[in-house]
Amino acid sequence: MKTIPLVELPAPVVTCSTCAACCCQLEVLLITDTGVPERFIDTDDWGGEVMLRLDDGWCAALDRDSMMCTIYEKRPLICREFEMGAPECIEERLGIATAYR
Repeated sequence: MKTIPLVELPAPVVTCSTCAACCCQLEVLLITDTGVPERFIDTDDWGGEVMLRLDDGWCAALDRDSMMCTIYEKRPLICREFEMGAPECIEERLGIATAYR
């Protein structure tokens, strides 16, 4: 019997040019003051401050043409800690796999 060799596939490389900003559809709690402009702040059902999301489900601070954050220098702590290409990022990318076809 002949065995088939196991080939490990490399994890998908995530860069600014291959990012579909899928993390910008997640709920973002504002737990520190980074200077997020008021027009991008909403209140959740429990009274906490969160990033405003528009009717399409994306963060209000996301530029829909470039898919880049318009308040990058003042983005919330959670956004700063969500590392591009980290396991959490890859998991979110898998959740919207149709964006990468």
